[in-house]
Amino acid sequence: MKNELPIEIIRFKEIREAHSHTQQSFASLLGIKNSTADIERGKSKISGSIVVELMDQFNINPLWLFGKSEQKILELHVNTAPKVLTVDTENNDSMVLVNVKAAAGYPSNIQDLDWYESLPAFQIPLPEFRNATYRGFQVEGDSMLPSLHPKEWVLGKAVEKLDYLTNHSICVVVMSDSVLVKKVQKHSSDNQLSLISLNPEYPPLTIDTHAIQEIWEVQSKLSFEIDNNTENATLGQIQQSIAALKNEINQLKK
Repeated sequence: MKNELPIEIIRFKEIREAHSHTQQSFASLLGIKNSTADIERGKSKISGSIVVELMDQFNINPLWLFGKSEQKILELHVNTAPKVLTVDTENNDSMVLVNVKAAAGYPSNIQDLDWYESLPAFQIPLPEFRNATYRGFQVEGDSMLPSLHPKEWVLGKAVEKLDYLTNHSICVVVMSDSVLVKKVQKHSSDNQLSLISLNPEYPPLTIDTHAIQEIWEVQSKLSFEIDNNTENATLGQIQQSIAALKNEINQLKK
């Protein structure tokens, strides 16, 4: 019967595979000679210097590694600030617009300066949009109905860290693989955040805060769609007012 490997070896391999490293590339990254094969076979121990590298490069909690904690990621501060700031020729902040198509590539290009230059940008000369960094995102899908409709735009203010995030606010949350517009709910622990859709057909989603790349707290929205129901209601009101006015005129004539 094979001896069971210690939990730190199992979790060490789990970290390597989660980041798509080979035994050779992971060894090079951690300052280990040749490969991690001997460690993963249980022939070599995980040294203190390796533990330090895992903390420094992947925020791995040493207590989790050795099976003493369920908290894998050790996060003292989750940095949700913009990874790239965009400015115009006069060095003033400009507001980049990320449409639905661009949002699909936003997480993977989040630090690519050239990619941002391909997106439209503008400024709003209003005091509400001064002294802060803003970005515009187009709404996709119907999960935020009735407040936000598909193809509308939300203008979000950058949130540098979770401590500054307003609880129950609507935000654009940028993950490693997606861009979501949701209402956010803080937990008593800073390790998790709930993302809530306003449309009750969509269940809440709980995420680990370390998976967040950026957060933009929605301050306003732009809509270019005409609400036909609103238009009809307004027309009906006008017709009623005209009928009432005619009635008043006819009464005066009697």
